[in-house]
Amino acid sequence: MTPDENDPPSPSSGALIRPFLASGTGADDGADEAAEGGPDATLRPFLLTSGRVEGQDSTIAIETQVVTTDRGRTAADQLGFERRDIVALCGDPLSVAEIAAQLSLHLAVVRVLVGDLSAAGHLSVHLPNTDASTDVDTLLRVIRGLRAIG
Repeated sequence: MTPDENDPPSPSSGALIRPFLASGTGADDGADEAAEGGPDATLRPFLLTSGRVEGQDSTIAIETQVVTTDRGRTAADQLGFERRDIVALCGDPLSVAEIAAQLSLHLAVVRVLVGDLSAAGHLSVHLPNTDASTDVDTLLRVIRGLRAIG
């Protein structure tokens, strides 16, 4: 049997086919995948931030603790999906890194969204105290305590 000119090459023939040109893929297939939670069901990460990579508060670090405010709780129904998820998740204090991990979002995207939500008064941001001096006695007590445990 000889292949017809109109038949697409089979993957086993060694020909490289772009995934969107392979047989069986079309406009209807993408809709099915999105409905089933497939690859097309998610947005590109920076569409959520309108392409911004810096938020309104550039001091937000990955270890920054975030908690929902009363205003955030009352306005949660009016927020977009990801923003609503962040507000709902932060009933108890969470770090920005934990939020990103639990929502499976890019860390930079979460930093921008947290900055926006904080500026709107929906979240309270607690920055780590980096000005605290390191007390040598405290560090030595911690080391001794860890050695006693292990």
